[in-house]
Amino acid sequence: MLYSNKNSLRLIIVMVLVFSFLIVSEIPSISQTQDVFTGNPVAKIAKQTSPAVVNIDVETMVKRSRSPFPDDPFFKKFFGEEFERFNRTVPMKGRGSGFIVTKDGQVITNNHVIDNADKIEVTLSDGRKLKAEVIGQDPTFDIAVIKVNADDLPVLELGNSDQIQVGEWVVAIGNPFGLEHTVTAGVISAKNRSIHAGNVNFEGFLQTDAAINPGNSGGPLLDLEGKVIGINSAIIPYAQGIGFAIPVNMAKDIMSDLVEYGKVRRGWLGVYVQPLTEEFMLAYGITGENGAVVSDVVPGSPADKAGLERGDVIKQINGNMIKDPRQLVSVIRQSMTGDKVKIKVIRENSDKQIEVTLGEVQEAGISPAIEESASLSEIGIELSPLSDSLKMKYDLKTDSGAVVTGVIPGSPALRVGIEKGDVILEINGKKLVNSEDWQKLDLHGSNAVVMLVMRNERTFFVSMNLK
Repeated sequence: MLYSNKNSLRLIIVMVLVFSFLIVSEIPSISQTQDVFTGNPVAKIAKQTSPAVVNIDVETMVKRSRSPFPDDPFFKKFFGEEFERFNRTVPMKGRGSGFIVTKDGQVITNNHVIDNADKIEVTLSDGRKLKAEVIGQDPTFDIAVIKVNADDLPVLELGNSDQIQVGEWVVAIGNPFGLEHTVTAGVISAKNRSIHAGNVNFEGFLQTDAAINPGNSGGPLLDLEGKVIGINSAIIPYAQGIGFAIPVNMAKDIMSDLVEYGKVRRGWLGVYVQPLTEEFMLAYGITGENGAVVSDVVPGSPADKAGLERGDVIKQINGNMIKDPRQLVSVIRQSMTGDKVKIKVIRENSDKQIEVTLGEVQEAGISPAIEESASLSEIGIELSPLSDSLKMKYDLKTDSGAVVTGVIPGSPALRVGIEKGDVILEINGKKLVNSEDWQKLDLHGSNAVVMLVMRNERTFFVSMNLK
């Protein structure tokens, strides 16, 4: 019995020792606990990509007035050149971020970071400070390419922003508030955000909750593979956890143009568009709420040459539905010179397919007479034929339509902004050539009226609900 108990005790001791050994073997070594990169993708990404992220300091010389009345036109006129003695030129400094994309020193950043700068200095991760020159700028998408003179620099690989999904983790690196190489992490909160505020007027932003602060502008937004999927661009200062980045695919499309031409040879259609209103649909018999109305066509433009006309309703481009004028403008702005686009329009209640080859945006003695007039009381306007005296009075440069010589207070026309001197070219699709044309119009019982108006040599449609 005693022998049996001793054997049992030995067995228990052996089991305890083996179990203790197994537990100890699972405890990580000191070297392992100190390796902060183990199992931490953000830290790994930061370590691998930070060398290609740069700090950008800019300096712009601006005039500052010491006069107590700097903008007073009387003092400027009275003192003349002496007034300039109150002015002095002082440097104004700014700061942003960027990232290297070629080994010979091409850097992508935001256009607003370097715009109008007299001096640009890039600080590399190794502490070197290099002067930079502007290679190309694109204010439309707020992207710029600058270059420093250096060789064999670290670069970042450009990813595919179209494939990024809402909810995926991303990492932002930049120099917020001048603090060098700050890393923040978050997720993609949304895609295709539209921002229209101040100088920012852009469709298609990536929205993220990764912190993007002043000074981050131009820095990279990275996926978990360390590839650039966005260019940090804009913040909403009164919000928390909301930042915006330009999709990198946009930069890919235009970077070659920036490097080769210094600007983007953006596609140009040559039309003015406005929303498709309920009144327009009623007056022209159009169904479906989506689309953009062509209010004017630039003479000699690609649209003009292809046959687009005023009153056409653009419904699709290259098979993609056009919801409103904003989306139409965005689609064309993302196209390049020479691109062929297939446009589906509705004209006179029938569908038409028009192919347009986009062009490049161009940094494109009178005696008085007695006027006869007629009233369209339903709308609330007085119309007169074009005459030499009215052309001179309102500085009109057209030979078509009828001139608005009066607007009745409280009328539908006044509510939609019709003014004296406007030229009415069409009413509900019917052209006004002479006084008989509008005198024959019968608008009684009409629920809606759409007029094609010319003002300052531009045409646009005005919709009125007469219910």
